[in-house]
Formats: sequence, structure tokens, C-alpha cells
Amino acid sequence: MDIFNVLSLIGGLALFLFGMNVMGEALEKRAGNQLKSILEKLTSNRWKGFLLGAGVTAIIQSSSATTVMVVGFVNSGIMYLKQAIGIIMGANVGTTITAWILSLTGIESSNLFVSLLKPASFTPILALIGIFLVMKNKNSKSADTGTILLGFAVLMFGMETMSDAVSPLRDVPEFQNILTMFRNPVLGVLAGAFLTAIIQSSSASVGILQALASTGAVTYASAVPIIMGQNIGTCVTAIISSIGANKNAKRVAVVHLVFNILGTILWLTMFCIVNAIVHITFLDKSASLLGIAVIHSVFNVACTILLFPFANQLEKIACFIVRDAKEKESIQLLDERLMATPAIAIGQCRRVVEEMMDRTIGGVTRACSLIHLFNEKELESVILAENDVDKYEDKLGTYLVQISKQNLSERDSRVVTELLHVIGDVERISDHSVGIAKSAEEIKDKKLKFSENGSKEISLMIRAVEEIMEKAKAAFQKDDMDAALSVEAMEHVIDYLKHELKKRHIDRLKNGSCTIEQGFIMTDIITSLERISDHCSNIAGCVEEIAHGSLGIHAYAEEIEKTPGSKFYQIYQENMKRYTVDE
Repeated sequence: MDIFNVLSLIGGLALFLFGMNVMGEALEKRAGNQLKSILEKLTSNRWKGFLLGAGVTAIIQSSSATTVMVVGFVNSGIMYLKQAIGIIMGANVGTTITAWILSLTGIESSNLFVSLLKPASFTPILALIGIFLVMKNKNSKSADTGTILLGFAVLMFGMETMSDAVSPLRDVPEFQNILTMFRNPVLGVLAGAFLTAIIQSSSASVGILQALASTGAVTYASAVPIIMGQNIGTCVTAIISSIGANKNAKRVAVVHLVFNILGTILWLTMFCIVNAIVHITFLDKSASLLGIAVIHSVFNVACTILLFPFANQLEKIACFIVRDAKEKESIQLLDERLMATPAIAIGQCRRVVEEMMDRTIGGVTRACSLIHLFNEKELESVILAENDVDKYEDKLGTYLVQISKQNLSERDSRVVTELLHVIGDVERISDHSVGIAKSAEEIKDKKLKFSENGSKEISLMIRAVEEIMEKAKAAFQKDDMDAALSVEAMEHVIDYLKHELKKRHIDRLKNGSCTIEQGFIMTDIITSLERISDHCSNIAGCVEEIAHGSLGIHAYAEEIEKTPGSKFYQIYQENMKRYTVDE
């Protein structure tokens, strides 16, 4: 084996890993929303969790990726530790599908139909179909399907390249001597764990072992311990992923590690005892690609059968190793691990935006109450709420920008853009709450008092603004187009109130029932309230954009006079009656 074979081996490994990564990402993007729906329906039933873990891992062909996602889900509060255990066990079984696919490269037959099952025969066709779908429409679901086919073709080509590169090793005595070392079960397990920990993919590690097995120099005695060790090595990715996560997320990584270590120890011990009592003859034979796939599957299924009934005990072990802190740990909703599945990450962002809205609406309500009954503690709470909302905007904005750099579907990309607009509007509403609170403080400091009519008018406008905020929140939470339409109608009513209240204030100035100083503060409050309604209208427009891809709801504003029978016009008229200023 010369330097060119080494370079071919490195190139083949690079193509193998690249193809696996491309295929996995395209599959996640293609099924992102469906995956989210499946997870939302997930219950505490451990069998369902097992099937989910096996299915998802079989699709994306990486137990490491599945476990990292689960760590993120638990860290974000989407899933409980109890649910995660079943998924982890399923992931260990699901990852074996890769070895079965790769075993097809070892097919040897003169029969035409059997030969067509060999990847080298059909991957060029898949690659051709894939590139056609990608070039046809780069932003469609068919393009994602094409990317999946291309990724698979590159993966299989990398596997063939690795096999060809190491084929000369079959005649190298030193190579056979090295592999003989791995007949020692402990060394074999350590070698498998070390290799998998470095490349962080048990599927890729098994693929490399199958490539080496194609030389005929790898015996089953060497392959079995290496395969067992690979299950331990794949835990490294989840452990790294759990750094900085909450306690339950760390426990997920611990469960994964303990499950694989216990499974390896128990079955390796049994394997050694049986082999010592009754020598297993097939161990001295050269391992085939199909044989490695069978061993990989049997071992993972056997581990699951053995430890599945003890899932509660695994949970207790994880809780013992990672103990609760004295203080209660807050749930971190925005987790970078969720970016592996953008649909889930975007869903979490929506939850945080809803919480941000609640803080903002609460801040505005408290600020408005200060106008008639000032309280220093309430003022502080308004300012603290605004500071919290600023932090929400900063964290959400950064997180959404990171999501936007992922390979998103067209709809997900649009949702991210609109969410960025929404958090900007929510933050500006929060700013106006502080402005109203400061005006209330000025009223108190200067010992001012509005006239009876002035107080009633401001209270009327406050009720309208509180209503429009709740409708904007409902429109966002439920994607409610009727609520969005009501927001737009209410915004026009509040515009009318602003102009009417200013006009009435000028009348009071003329008759001497109100002062200039009172007028300045009243104008500031009315302006802040009207701008809050403008931002609520922007949020309603974003709901329409997310749902239909166009801001058609704003077009109603120009049609009020032209279409008096429209739904918008009816809502507008109803609210005008409700918020009419008393003469």
C-alpha cells in the first residue's frame, strides 16, 4: 500500500462523511415539519419513544445526531428525561440500517438482477436523478429529494473508494498482525470506542470497519469487540453536546453512555465466557460486510432487549450521577442543539416570543395604571419588564439569525424573517410602556391632575389599546386571521381616538379647563398609546405574511370607504360604536 492508496483512503473517507452529512441534512429539511408533528404527539409511552428513535435514526443515519437532538429537546423542556430514554434505545437500533446498506457493496453474482442490487450499479442512476431534481428547481421539495439522492450516491462512492484503497492491505503481514491485536476483547473495544469518538459517528466507524473487512484480513474475533466499542465511542457527541445544558439534558447524555457501557460489559462478558467454554469456530473466519452488519444489528437489539425493562433504573442512575442543584434551574428554551432540526428550533422561538409578549402586555397595563394611581414599585416593575424584553429581543434575534444560516425550507425562511420583525415590534411596544410610566411619574412629581373629561378619554383609549394588544397576541399564538383582521380594524379606531382626543384637548385649552403643561403630558401619553397600536398592526401583518406569504390584510385600510359591506368594515363600525367619545 503506497502513498496514493493512503490519499485515496482519506479522500474516500471524506466523501463518505460528506455524503452522510448532506443526506442527513436534506432528510431533516424535507421532513422537518412532519418530524415536529411526530414529536408533539409523543407521549410518555416508552415503546412509542423507542420506535420514534429507531425511525428517525434510520432516516438520518446517525444515532449521534438523534441523541444530540434529544439532549436539546430535554434541555428546552420539549421532552422529559423519561421519554428520552426510549428514544435513545431506539436510536441505537436505528443506526444499524447504515451497515446493512453498505453491506450491499459486497454483493458478488453473475446474475444481472442480483448485480443491480450492488450500489455501484444503481448509485450513478440515483446521482443523475438527484442532480436533475436539484437543477430543475433549487428551492422546492423536489430539490431536497434530489439532494438526498446525491448525498447517498456520494456516500456509496466514498465507501467504494475506501474499499479499493485498502484492498492492497490483504497482502501486508504487518496489517494482519495489527488486527490480531484486536482479538483481545478489551483492546478491540477500546479501538472501536477511540475511532468512533474521533469521527463522532458510529455509522461511519462501522463503514470503515466494513471497508477494512473487504480486504479479507479482518476476522470476526477482531470485529466483534470493535463493534461493541463503537457503541461507547458514539456517546462522546452527546456528552459534548450536553456541556452547558441543564441537569436533565446532562442526564440524557449519561443515560446514553451508561446504557452502552452496561450493554457492552454484559454482552462482552457473556461472549468471552461462551467462547472460553465452547470455542466459537466462525470467529477465525474472515468477516464479510454482511456479517458485520448482522453482528452490529444483533448486538444493538440484544442490548435493548436486555436493558429496556430497566429504563427506570437507568433514569435513577443518571439522576444519582448528575444530582439536582439546591436552586431551581430555569429551562433554557433557546438551545443551539435544536438547530439540527430548524422546524423545532423555530417552534421554540415562537414560544419565547409569546412569553415576550406576555411580559410586554403586562408592562403596558401596569404603566397605564400609574396614570391614575402612581406607585414607585409598579414603576420599577415596568422598567424591569422592559429590561427583560430587551434581553429577549437580543437573545431571540441572535438565535433567529443563526437559524437563518441553516438550510431552511422556503416557508421556514419566511417565518424566521417575520419573527425577527415581530420581536422588533414587541420590543418597541415595551419601550412605549416605559414612556407612559415616565409621563405618569411626571404627573405625580408636578402634582398635576387631568380634568374629569380628560381622564375618561385617556381611560377609553387605554381600554382600546389593551384590547388590541390581546388580539395581536391571539392572532400570533393561534395564527388567527380573524383576530388579525380585528387588530387592523382596531388600529384605525385608535387612530381616530388619537385625533379626536387631541382636538378635544385643544378645546379645553381654549376654555381654560386644561393647562399647556397638562396638554404636553397628555399628548405624550396619547401618542405612545397610538404607536403601540401601530406595532400591534405590524404584528397582525406578520401573521398574515407567515400564513399566506403576502401582507394582504393591510390592503383593507384603503378599501374601508369603497367596500362598506366588507367584514373589515363591519368590525371597524362595531368598534367605533364601542369606543365613541362621550359628548
